[in-house]
Amino acid sequence: MKVILLQDVKGQGKKGEVVEVNEGYARNFLIKKGLAEIATAMKINDLNQKKAAADFHKAEEVKAMQALAAELRGKNFTVKIKAGQGGKVFGSVTGANISDAMSSAGYDVDKRKIALDAPIKNLGVYDVNLKLMEGISSKIKVTVESE
Repeated sequence: MKVILLQDVKGQGKKGEVVEVNEGYARNFLIKKGLAEIATAMKINDLNQKKAAADFHKAEEVKAMQALAAELRGKNFTVKIKAGQGGKVFGSVTGANISDAMSSAGYDVDKRKIALDAPIKNLGVYDVNLKLMEGISSKIKVTVESE
């Protein structure tokens, strides 16, 4: 009997897959527990349409992230922070500070996508990696200046 899994089922498959299982297992366990539904032609067609739409949206998101990465590559952003004598920063410059500087320049990048090797604790110019999406990254320059 063919069923569409509504949740991940260990030993059978992942959510959204169409699998062939014994009729008793399907009726007495999978369907009864709400883990699967009978795979009719209409439901399989709906599933295929949903997968195609999800693939399309994923491809559009990848295109947008690639365009953003290309646009950001090599750009310089300035972060102003309190600093003492000798260029020592009070505290450190974090991904949130860099994200704020980027949003004030018109780029909306989440602070979790900014990959700092180590906290920035001195004034100067630093190279910072942005990991926008799996397989899509970009490098920007961050200038840390005293207020």
